[in-house]
Amino acid sequence: MRRKTISRLAVAAAAALMLSACGSGGDGGSGDDKTVTLRMTYWGSDTRADLTNQVIAAFEKENPTIKVEGEFKDWDGYWDALATSTAAKDSPDVIQMDELYLASYADRGALLDLNDQSGIDKSNFDDSALATGQLDGKQYAMPVGVGAMSVIINTDLFKKYGVAIPDDTTWTWDDLGKVAKEITDKSKGAVHGLATGQGYDAFSIKYWARQHGEELFDQDGNVAVSPETVASMWENTMSFIDSGAAVPASTMVEDLAAGVAAGSFATGKAAMIFQYNTQATGINGTLNGNLQLLQPPLAEGQTEDANFLKPSMFWAISSQSDHPAEAAKFIDFLLNSPEAAEILKTERGIPANKEMLAKVQGTLEGTDKLAADYLSTVKVGDAPAVTPNGGSGLEPMLQRYTQEVYAKKQSPEDAAKAFINELQGEIDAAK
Repeated sequence: MRRKTISRLAVAAAAALMLSACGSGGDGGSGDDKTVTLRMTYWGSDTRADLTNQVIAAFEKENPTIKVEGEFKDWDGYWDALATSTAAKDSPDVIQMDELYLASYADRGALLDLNDQSGIDKSNFDDSALATGQLDGKQYAMPVGVGAMSVIINTDLFKKYGVAIPDDTTWTWDDLGKVAKEITDKSKGAVHGLATGQGYDAFSIKYWARQHGEELFDQDGNVAVSPETVASMWENTMSFIDSGAAVPASTMVEDLAAGVAAGSFATGKAAMIFQYNTQATGINGTLNGNLQLLQPPLAEGQTEDANFLKPSMFWAISSQSDHPAEAAKFIDFLLNSPEAAEILKTERGIPANKEMLAKVQGTLEGTDKLAADYLSTVKVGDAPAVTPNGGSGLEPMLQRYTQEVYAKKQSPEDAAKAFINELQGEIDAAK
């Protein structure tokens, strides 16, 4: 899902009031002296709401003195609503959080350190998964599900055009370009080898930076990647576009607007796409083909890849909550209860809890199983630094520069410098 940034007006309003709001405590919605009412907020679809309500009912049955009121919105309105409620000292107790916005809330003291909440069992989470929700040694959020970037391939098209599936334990970016061009050439242009280019998502720039010994952000929350490395990322994709290995730049823009489930890969017009493993099910709902997940290419001479786990989303507790212990108990149920795992399965991503994943893995089928199996084989490194406060607009900003470069309205070098300066400026302005 493509992320849209919070409106500047909402951020400005929230920033001015968050500090005074945090810790002041809302009324918590308590019904009587013996019953505590929690409010939880999350983004999602009607399907997610239905499954979440089933989990709430199971939790309330087990905990009759705690009631949970769920509030859900679509992604577009979620962050404005959360910023407004937090500024008004009316933040929900339990918050579904995204990596892009974690630092902006944690840095202002709007979230509790979950290390102080003994009711949440963290023993079945890998350190690399827990680290995605940490800032300055504090666990501000618990990962719900995790995913890793993959190259999803349409094996039907590889078979149709007689192209061998590459060995993803050794292939390089040059290998990717050659395989993609072979698909395009053998199909006489009816199908392109690659659907997407680098620069349309946060992963691509983080991955490319790591392959060149850099990081997008350092531990102090500043932009650390060099202009030369950003420029080389764009130049790599431009070589694929120019050779015909990848779809044209105009098609990449159309795919971005159409969404992953309606773009050129999902409609059978491209044989490979860079996407998180968890997107395989949504894509195949349109394609209805045979898919395989490959690890992303290695840099020339590299023996280990630079992939990493990305949290699908987090659960966090508002510092305004009057009932943090009860909120922690509910989050523990969401993350550690076999009953909750059986209801939710992979709806919020492949469970980050290893024990819960093992419980549901045998029930998974098709692309859900494919996505879960991929996590057991993919090589991942340490979690990158959390997107700093002020950096939540990273993806729209990166996409804007990427489109200008691929449309040849800016040189990769000039765009890289401008992108870094603009991103750092946003971060500095939020300090």
